[in-house]
Amino acid sequence: MRSVRGVSGRGPAPGGAGTGGRGRVAAGLGSLLAALLLALVPLPQGATAATAQNSAKNSAGDFAENSAVTKTGTAGPYDDFSKLKVTVHQTKNLRGQGVRVTWTGGRAAPTGATYNNYLQIMECWGDDADQGPDRTQCEFGAVDGAPAGGGRLVSPTRDPLDTDHATDADNIAFVPFKPVEGAATTTGTDWTYFNSLDTNSQTWLPNDSDGNGETVFEMRSSVESPHLGCGARTTASGAVRPCWLVVVPRGEHETNGTEGNSGSVRSSALSRTNWNQRLVFPLDFLPVGSTCSQDRAERRTIGSELITDAMTSWQSALCGSGAGRFTFTQSGEGEARERVTAPSDTSPGLGFTVQPVETAEDAPPVVQAPVAVSGLTVGLYWRYDVTVGEGSGAYIANRQLHDVRLNQRLLAKLLTQSYQKSVATADYLPDYLKTNPESIGADPEFQKLNPDFPAASGRTYSPWGLLLSTENSDMATVLWRYVQQNKDAREFLSGTADPWGMKVNRSYQDMDLDATPLDYFPKADPTTSKAPCGTPENSLPFDGTDLVPYTNDMHDAAQKVRNGYGGQLYLCAQSGAGWKLSGERPAATNAREFGIVDAASSTRYQLDVAALPNADGAFVKPTSDAMLKAVARMPDSAVAGVKTPDPATADDGAYPLTAVVYAASSVDQAKDARQDYAKVIRYAAGAGQTQGTARGELPYGYAPLPAALRTQALKAATTLETWTAPDPSDTPGGQDQDAEGSGGPGGDGGTVSGEDAGSAAGGAAASGGSGGSAGAGPDATDTGRPSVAPRDPAKENVAASGGLTPSEVIGLVRWVLLGVLVVGGAAALAGPVMLRLAARRVPAGG
Repeated sequence: MRSVRGVSGRGPAPGGAGTGGRGRVAAGLGSLLAALLLALVPLPQGATAATAQNSAKNSAGDFAENSAVTKTGTAGPYDDFSKLKVTVHQTKNLRGQGVRVTWTGGRAAPTGATYNNYLQIMECWGDDADQGPDRTQCEFGAVDGAPAGGGRLVSPTRDPLDTDHATDADNIAFVPFKPVEGAATTTGTDWTYFNSLDTNSQTWLPNDSDGNGETVFEMRSSVESPHLGCGARTTASGAVRPCWLVVVPRGEHETNGTEGNSGSVRSSALSRTNWNQRLVFPLDFLPVGSTCSQDRAERRTIGSELITDAMTSWQSALCGSGAGRFTFTQSGEGEARERVTAPSDTSPGLGFTVQPVETAEDAPPVVQAPVAVSGLTVGLYWRYDVTVGEGSGAYIANRQLHDVRLNQRLLAKLLTQSYQKSVATADYLPDYLKTNPESIGADPEFQKLNPDFPAASGRTYSPWGLLLSTENSDMATVLWRYVQQNKDAREFLSGTADPWGMKVNRSYQDMDLDATPLDYFPKADPTTSKAPCGTPENSLPFDGTDLVPYTNDMHDAAQKVRNGYGGQLYLCAQSGAGWKLSGERPAATNAREFGIVDAASSTRYQLDVAALPNADGAFVKPTSDAMLKAVARMPDSAVAGVKTPDPATADDGAYPLTAVVYAASSVDQAKDARQDYAKVIRYAAGAGQTQGTARGELPYGYAPLPAALRTQALKAATTLETWTAPDPSDTPGGQDQDAEGSGGPGGDGGTVSGEDAGSAAGGAAASGGSGGSAGAGPDATDTGRPSVAPRDPAKENVAASGGLTPSEVIGLVRWVLLGVLVVGGAAALAGPVMLRLAARRVPAGG
């Protein structure tokens, strides 16, 4: 290309036109040659593969494991673990989340009441980069119901290597827990820092019949477990210190070489001989806490839980943008809309919402920009026992329920406490529930939809109810609408029995739930049960909110599902001189919970998710592709350009509980605040859409924002930062005759609601829309209203148009340049040719 330009740039040689003609011919040939080369040069591989790679990375939990680590066991003094290979599938950029752990090469665990050949896993802190943690630095030992090796007590008489243990006041040997800060524990049952209901240690993970296994371990940062300090402990240079995952394999022998009592090994994983067989994995956590200077002006944001994980990730990158210090408060979308429409110097200036902000006719306009695609899921962790084989070869296998299907009527049953165990214990069960199934696993409708789940396990191995958030939210309304759009579910909610005779809990029958979508999940049944506490007068009452408790939010629900314990309180426990309600967390092999969880939290905690029927009746999971298909089919809301979730339009592979989150900000704010909030929108629609686990990236579980919505968001940011109040003299009577009132279109400038929406769209379109750059900065100027009606990007086919990938941009540039070179080359050749033709036509002598 350089040589071609050199030829075409040379001027004619002195001495006449012939030389110049040859130069033009050479230039023309050079241009055509350049065009040919340009057409043949391949695009960069990264550009052509970018979109496919991005869409293939995430399918609700299955993402690239670039930091996976595998370690191999060793031959011990009594059991040989040299063929055991354990893989921790993510060891970097960790936060409070679930991480998959798999293993192969062990010996098959026996069935029945014999407990050997299993793994024990725990999270630890420690600063020795070579050796890893000491056994006193590991959270372990508090699990109730674990059949083997689950405590902190050790026996030096049985383990001759255990010489550095502690002893309590009764001379009982134990391994104390030493937290990052504070005093060490003083007994083997001192649960000052963690207990049986909240620990994340996994004390009994039996190998399967092939010697393999799989689990998801809940990693905890210092936010969830301050005593471990993961992500909060730093070196003098500011680097985050590592934490550790320790895996202790267990065989068939005790620490003194004898076979376990009745075939079971029950000594603690912390006993020195067992501890010496450990596999240690370093864990790199993301830093906890804000690194943004407190001296910066605080820019408050508020709103939907659907954006929480994304905004938490984006905050550090936004701090580096030179803007203010952004804080985020999770709230119901209704509160966010209220705050946005009444901005003040101290209130949040940016709200995240699913349904649109609708302003009064005389109120300042509100810019609304799409920033994320997410949705609701039913997240599950559900284990059960099943008999495999027949006769003497039969054995009990513990399995995890995958690929669960739920329909709208089953959701209606769960949302209305229509199963017995979600309301009361057997002795206090009201008559109107006695013919209903105990729980969903015993429901013939569930069994029909999930034929792999054995009916015999339905009563024992089934969640009591669905974990639900206490928050009022737009997505609660979406879920209710989804249920009500199904005829079978609607009839069930109105009192019609299902084909097997089950009826809705009558406490809900008069709530108009077959037609009115609520923005919350009521627990309307008042039935009270009693927990016996020694004597009848000491009995403690409890109700359905104790048997299936509310969760603080959907993230809390995800964490509880991952733990296999929703916080049920129905047992009596002594508390000092009195009694209190308590619960019992099941062993990992008996865990069974599910709940309504946002897609990002389901992925974060590696939950199974239920497939739900869409408008076609096809069962669909919330993959990125399925959520983007739903976005492409979403109708506009009452505010043009703001899409609204509508399960009835989710067909052809679309996931029905998908939503687009919008950032809404009033123009009635100081210019520097508007510019800062515009940076949030720009980052969210730009670099914030790169998926990954690092800070600043879009967490897995979100679907990347479609190109048309990114374009719309960038133009909305320009509208916000360059807003100029309209001049009343521009239109007769001081009113903008083109404005569409509340919910007017933002045109190329983004969606704007309010009386002056037309003016807002005009100013933004001129500065950042058709006639300006979508990426214009805060110094862009307002040059007036557009002379043509602006287009609405939100009404375009989201899946097929509205923006360009890097490869498309390069491709278009290439073909435009190709056209220029072809035309230029043809023109250069045409000049000399036409001169020769003209010379031939000139009469002789004339």
